[in-house]
Amino acid sequence: MDLVDIPENPVPSGAVTGAITTSDRFTLRFARWRPTTRKGLGTVCVFTGRAEFIEKYFETIGELRDRGFSVAALDWRGQGGSQRLLKNPRKGHIDDFSQFDRDLAAFMEKVVLPDCTPPYFALAHSMGGNILLRNSRRAPAWFERQVLSAPMLELAGRRASSPYVHGLAEILGLIGLGNSYVPGGSSTAASVRPFKGNVLTLDPGRFHRNNDIIDAEPGLGLGSATIGWLWAAGEAMREVMHPDFAPRVRVPTLMVAAGDDRVVSTRAIESLAFRMKIGSHIVIPAARHEILMERDSIREQFWAAFDAFVPGSPVFG
Repeated sequence: MDLVDIPENPVPSGAVTGAITTSDRFTLRFARWRPTTRKGLGTVCVFTGRAEFIEKYFETIGELRDRGFSVAALDWRGQGGSQRLLKNPRKGHIDDFSQFDRDLAAFMEKVVLPDCTPPYFALAHSMGGNILLRNSRRAPAWFERQVLSAPMLELAGRRASSPYVHGLAEILGLIGLGNSYVPGGSSTAASVRPFKGNVLTLDPGRFHRNNDIIDAEPGLGLGSATIGWLWAAGEAMREVMHPDFAPRVRVPTLMVAAGDDRVVSTRAIESLAFRMKIGSHIVIPAARHEILMERDSIREQFWAAFDAFVPGSPVFG
C-alpha cells in the first residue's frame, strides 16, 4: 500500500517506500526519508503503537528531518499497510510478541542497515516501546539511544493489569477463543471514535486529522484487540517488569510518560526507570497517552526532552 496523502496530512517530500518479508514470510510496509538539512546526524527509526500506521507520524517525521536526521518507519505486522494475521483485517491480533521481534530484525537488516545513515536512534510509542525495550538486551544493540513515548509496561487501572485478566485471556485462548475480540470489542477503528471522551489526546485538530486519514483509506484502520493479543501483551509486559529485566537493558533509554495516561500505567514507567542502570524518565503533566498527538505546549516539552537526550539535536549544537 502506498502512503496515503490528504491535504491535512501530506506525505513528506522525498519518501522512499516499499515492502520487506520477515523470516516467517510476513510482508511489512516501510518508508524512509533523508533529512531536510545537510547536518546528517544519523537516522531515527520511528515505531508505532497498537492500531497505528506510518501516516499518523508524518508531522513527527518532518520535525525529525528538520533537525537533521534521516527517518525510517514501518508498520508492524497486523496493522497499517502491512500484512494482517487474520481473515478479518480489523482484528488487532498477535500470537506472541516474538513475532514483532522478527519484524524489527527484518526492518533493521533489510532497510536501515543497508540504506540509512548511522548512528541509529529509535523513537517508539506505547506497544512499540515495549518491543524496543525487550530487544534492547541484544548484543550488539540495534540503537545508540532510544526515546519511548508512554511505553506499554502495564495497562492503566488495577483491573486491566490484574493477574486475573491475564489468566482469563490464557484460558479463553486455550479453548479456541484467542482470535475473538476482547469482551466489548468491535471492528470500529480506534482512530474514528468521537473526540469527546477520548483518552488519547487533548488536541482536537490532531485527533480529527488522524480520523481523516482513516476516512481516506479505511484499509489502514484497526479495531479492538483480540483475546490472543491481550494474552501476548500480558506476557510481554510481565517480561519487562520482571525484577531481573531492568539491569540487562543495554541501550540508553529515555521514557516520556503522560501525566494523565488512562491507557498504560505511568507508575510502572517510573518504577522501571528507577531500576534501570542506563535509563531515565520524565512525566509531562496533563498529557494523555498519545503525547506526540497532543497540544503544542505538551509536544514542546517532549521535544525539549528528546533534544536534550539524543546527540546531534539542537541542544547539542
